[in-house]
Amino acid sequence: MDKSVNNNDIFKSIKESMGLKEINIVDYSPLTLAYIGDGIYEIVIRTMIVDEANRQVNKIHKAAADLVKAKTQSDMILSLYEDLTEDEARVYKRGRNAKAITRAKNASMGDYRRATGFEAVMGYLYLTEQSERMMELIKKGLNNIKEDKE
Repeated sequence: MDKSVNNNDIFKSIKESMGLKEINIVDYSPLTLAYIGDGIYEIVIRTMIVDEANRQVNKIHKAAADLVKAKTQSDMILSLYEDLTEDEARVYKRGRNAKAITRAKNASMGDYRRATGFEAVMGYLYLTEQSERMMELIKKGLNNIKEDKE
């Protein structure tokens, strides 16, 4: 595999490969940011889980589901809030306060709203090609909730 191209940002790679247009992040609703943020966060978690071991798919799914559920995302953003930049905090608040039609079946409304805010931040970072920052927050958030459980 040729690693001569150092292009660490997946969004940039997708945008260039697929010929996508330039975006203006302020044109995106917080729920659109949360939609894409949910997807990219799940890809990160699935990648981490698969890296741990080759195991049965149902075990992989359970491990991933525990980390992508609204309660976990809510706990993560609560532990990370003080570390957010002004722009990230603004995106979080817009996502948290967005009026979604549905909610997660196994989450409180508060957890669901905070999780939506978290996903909006992930979407914002992804679409603004800040993958390193996204990874930094995910790693710190996962470490925070792991410490809280211990």
